[in-house]
Amino acid sequence: MIEARIGKRFPAGEESAAFSLDIELEASAGVTVLFGPSGAGKTLTLDCIAGFVRPDSGRILLDDQILYDGATQVHLRPQLRRCGYVFQNYALFPHMSLRANLAFAAERLPRLERHRKVNEMLERFHLAGVAGRKPREVSGGEKQRCSIARALIAGPRLLLLDEPARGLDAPLRADLYAVLRQVRQEFHIPILLVTHDLEECFELGDQMLVIREGRAVQGGSPRAVIDHPASVEVARLLGIVNLFEAEILALDPGRNTSRLRMRDCELAGPYYSGRLKGDRVWVFARPEELRAVPNQGGRPAPNQVAARLARVSERPQGVRLEFAGDLFVDVPRTEFSARKDNKEWLVEFPPQAIRIV
Repeated sequence: MIEARIGKRFPAGEESAAFSLDIELEASAGVTVLFGPSGAGKTLTLDCIAGFVRPDSGRILLDDQILYDGATQVHLRPQLRRCGYVFQNYALFPHMSLRANLAFAAERLPRLERHRKVNEMLERFHLAGVAGRKPREVSGGEKQRCSIARALIAGPRLLLLDEPARGLDAPLRADLYAVLRQVRQEFHIPILLVTHDLEECFELGDQMLVIREGRAVQGGSPRAVIDHPASVEVARLLGIVNLFEAEILALDPGRNTSRLRMRDCELAGPYYSGRLKGDRVWVFARPEELRAVPNQGGRPAPNQVAARLARVSERPQGVRLEFAGDLFVDVPRTEFSARKDNKEWLVEFPPQAIRIV
């Protein structure tokens, strides 16, 4: 279990703005994703936990051992913290073979155990066939696996991963995800994973912490966070489109329904607990949950909105239709092909697809 409360401040410089990290986190065995944009403080958080950066205030405990305490001036050296760290650039020694890189990380182990452990990790991470090569002589995926093996070889109590899939192509990324799922299953330690890739959160994360401007603004499972963003800012960080202002016109808890006014249209939605009639809210609906049909000139049906098609973009799983007013709908490619000449459409909002931020 890792528990951290970290305060770190950097004053403004001639060519840089001030930055303040003020974050609390708690993570047990499994993968906790630190998600947020570049410059939010994710890597700084890892560096403070690992001991590479000394916080200004706070407390860091790992399995009830104090790694840092601002009040008592405790600050353990990185070598004493037993944190495995996988850096963005792998940080392998370029003049050493992969085997030697692992042996160096395991130097505190007895000689025979070190030899056995190196062989075990080379086999486990499918590196035995390239163990004698130097980092420049192997692929990016092999370097990444070696970096992870090196971080784990001495039996860390915590694994820190700083954007481990950065720069990997799709097949290597899939291989890395498989390796990390194996690590999660076999090692039973907390894993903190930094990323700004939402798909990576769902691939690997048991929990996620959304970080914005040095603050943790929401936490929970990836599904809970994406379904219920805590604020408009979080929704935008998550890449949520179809985000609109609306007014609650009516609420009926008995029928589990509501009425909303959005862009001069009235829509039926589910009952929103904790809201009142007249509240101004932000609503969103995922593009894949909406339905678009050509407008044949008739009046829109309930929960339909007339929209003019502005742009079409290809997606891996279909086509995204972008309508005037920043309204997006994802449709199957074959369904759109037969209707691609239409400019006027009706977009249907299923009631259960309308969520409130």
